[in-house]
Amino acid sequence: MDKIITAIQERKKAPTRLTKNSKLFKTILNAIQDKKGDNIVSLDLKKIDEAVADYFILCEAGSNIQINAITQNIEAMVEMECDESPYHIERGDTWTLVDYVNIVVHIFQKEQRIFYNLESLWEDAPRTEY
Repeated sequence: MDKIITAIQERKKAPTRLTKNSKLFKTILNAIQDKKGDNIVSLDLKKIDEAVADYFILCEAGSNIQINAITQNIEAMVEMECDESPYHIERGDTWTLVDYVNIVVHIFQKEQRIFYNLESLWEDAPRTEY
């Protein structure tokens, strides 16, 4: 009986995993689509032990101006609708990363996305296109 109680207590302590129906996930997708991000893909990393997040969301932008617009829109919409700020942002001219811990967003220019090919690095992850 003690083992059962301990197992239940441990399960309650485990962090809740995000889903594609979570408010944060949907808000990020809407923010990308609102600024016309292209080739949007999510990778579900929950079953991959080495993964640093539950999801990667990847998209393309036509210029560094569009990368900045998408990044700023994600920040603003997530703050407004989810009351969350990014844990970290890594800004670049051809690739920007927005880290919400459980969801990491990669905004690429097309050439950089092809070069780094994150989808092939995480090919075991279920992939959804939007």
